[in-house]
Amino acid sequence: MTIALSDIVTGKPVPPRGSVRQRVSVREAELRALPLWTSPTTRSLGDWVLRLVEGDRGRGSRRANSCLAVGDPGVPLAEAVSTVRDFYTAGGRDVLAQVAAGSSVEGDLLADGWTALEPLDAPYLVGSLVMALRGAGSAEGVDVSVDGPRVLATLTVDGVEVGRGRAELNGDWLGVHGMWVDDSQRRRGFGRRLMSGLLEAGAEVGAGTVWLEVDRENTAAWMLYAGLGLREHHLCRYLQGPAI
Repeated sequence: MTIALSDIVTGKPVPPRGSVRQRVSVREAELRALPLWTSPTTRSLGDWVLRLVEGDRGRGSRRANSCLAVGDPGVPLAEAVSTVRDFYTAGGRDVLAQVAAGSSVEGDLLADGWTALEPLDAPYLVGSLVMALRGAGSAEGVDVSVDGPRVLATLTVDGVEVGRGRAELNGDWLGVHGMWVDDSQRRRGFGRRLMSGLLEAGAEVGAGTVWLEVDRENTAAWMLYAGLGLREHHLCRYLQGPAI
């Protein structure tokens, strides 16, 4: 069965607001990431979701080209693994699964011969968009453009672009990604200003929750997002299926 993207994009069921947002399931939170890619192919397997973005542009994303293996696939593990393998092999992709760290699914797949890829310790952070916007301060000098659910923020100094960030709206969740500030311009508050521009755009269209992922080793980013009130929701890992 193919998942209706309209159901995901419009946020059914509507996620709880306030501190209750931390009780949103890993699966629901991860489904909020689907709009980061244009027209992904999706297929449901019980609670699992097979995701694939065709073409070279989406090839590099593990999340976009892996099975979200969270919950019950609704069939025996061997049958689920066979379905996942066939789906990604037919699509010309590696056979990958994204699992919640420490979950029973992760343990079952590892026992089945799957191997963990090199760790990408980038937890999924979530928080109140309103509270984050209050802490972000001014978006002075930030140019923001909105194209449907997609938001682009750029910052130019003396005619030279020194930073940019992107975001995608999914229901009332705003997903931030692609944050970049030129190395020579760091520690000047430009990242905070870019975040402010993205958050303002999200607030204007009714977003109430902001989420993003950040590498634990990126200390400056952690300090920024922690200061905006974002907290860790969950951590996922990627597993690769054994060769046939």
